[in-house]
Amino acid sequence: MPGVTPDPQSARLEDPAAETVAPGRGAQLLREITTGNAMISVLAVVAALFLGAVLIGAADPKVQNAATYLFARPGDFGSALWGAVSNAYSALFQGAVYDFDAQTFARAIRPLTETMTMSVPLIFAGLGLAIGFRAGLFNIGAQGQIILGAIFGGYIGFAWHLPIGLHLLLALIGAMLGGAIWASIAGVLKARTGAHEVIVTIMLNNIALYLVAYLLSLKAFQRPGSVNPISPFIDKNAELPLLLGSGFRLHAGFLLALVAAVGVWWLMSRSTLGFTFRAVGANPHAARTAGMSVERTYIWVMGIAGALAGLGGAAQVLGTERVLTGGVAASFGFDAITVALLGRSKPLGTVLAGLLFGALRAGGFAMQARTGTPIDVVLVVQSLIVLLIAAPPLVRSIFRLPDPARAALTGARA
Repeated sequence: MPGVTPDPQSARLEDPAAETVAPGRGAQLLREITTGNAMISVLAVVAALFLGAVLIGAADPKVQNAATYLFARPGDFGSALWGAVSNAYSALFQGAVYDFDAQTFARAIRPLTETMTMSVPLIFAGLGLAIGFRAGLFNIGAQGQIILGAIFGGYIGFAWHLPIGLHLLLALIGAMLGGAIWASIAGVLKARTGAHEVIVTIMLNNIALYLVAYLLSLKAFQRPGSVNPISPFIDKNAELPLLLGSGFRLHAGFLLALVAAVGVWWLMSRSTLGFTFRAVGANPHAARTAGMSVERTYIWVMGIAGALAGLGGAAQVLGTERVLTGGVAASFGFDAITVALLGRSKPLGTVLAGLLFGALRAGGFAMQARTGTPIDVVLVVQSLIVLLIAAPPLVRSIFRLPDPARAALTGARA
């Protein structure tokens, strides 16, 4: 009737086809996690560090001893708990940012350079995963894509002998190509058969792990005169140059990661292709109705994400390690999932989250060496960040924050 506003709920009940237009619950949840308020990410880190402090106290022998007579002398318990937590987090800071006990300035800033070095593959892989998240794809195959990037880039790096500049460029392109090909397998299967990208990328991760182990047993990949699964050293012309000299491991891969972040920002915010990615991620059915090829978009998204993750592998093999080994990817691909989620799938947020996780990696070893705190505490903190990032209502409940969706609904009803 004219002048009467239709009820969306009744319209949905009357038109069964309307329910199929809305994105699935999984895609909606992914969009809520990756596009939420940045304050939730910050508070999730704060809450995770607080819970980590509880674990540090529980693992400290002095705190355990003071807990036996807590009600008789509570001050002793509080003092022991504060000492354990402050010493552990101080050691973590000194191992990741600045060492106040160092004798020289170069030695004092070395932890910061290690943090930056550790963050490079995390930033590259996190940027690739962030593109997938914003396009509605839960790509968790960065681990395998890093490995394939390291295989392609590493082989070009140690097997070819080319002029300086050209050799490094071709090695980087090869790493991007390797990661892109590996990720595109999942993209093509998703587009052509509807195979879920989570299952496919998990399997591809395992295949990549065994593939690099097999290749390192071949003569073409094995170092001459060695029976260990390790490649020859990367040719000097293919190495990423060091930024601060031979006394530090920080290399030009960090600058490339920052350039990649700017490129991803331009792609997702200023380009037509990025608009297509975001449209498909918001509602693939509406995007298809508007004339966009959802299937082709999936392939493009996975290919670009794999290329970025492949650069992460190149940074490891051409810059940090300078050899190809079976553990070249470590756990960077899995940690990058948290980096992308913590950064809310935005380039700047991903860079900052990558630096944070690089600091946890670099400082965790110093914390264990100086205070005896188990390094597993760092892993628990990372896991808690994942848990809290994936549950924004839980963070709001802990810090008693209002729910913006409920506030908007109340305002609309008013």
